[in-house]
Amino acid sequence: MSVKQLVDSAIAENSVTIFSKSYCPYCKRAKALIASELPNAQVKIFELDEIDEGSDIQAYLADLTGQRTVPNVFIKQQHIGGSDDLAAAHREKGIKNLL
Repeated sequence: MSVKQLVDSAIAENSVTIFSKSYCPYCKRAKALIASELPNAQVKIFELDEIDEGSDIQAYLADLTGQRTVPNVFIKQQHIGGSDDLAAAHREKGIKNLL
């Protein structure tokens, strides 16, 4: 499976998809918010620093979204953005409403 197919299918098949790095404090914040607000959602997390294709996935995401940083969060196939974007969406509408 190509990186494009992997990323596109993960986004399409999961309610929430997070592209993360295990050591990143912003990623930890985003994952904690998702876990607390959407405990029953189907969440797929890719720790890009722990998989061989991580840099290729991050490069594809930059082409796809224009965002080069992590976390890179998708909810219901919609690109939310990073940790600050997720927090802002939660403050404005509540992320439960995005599902």
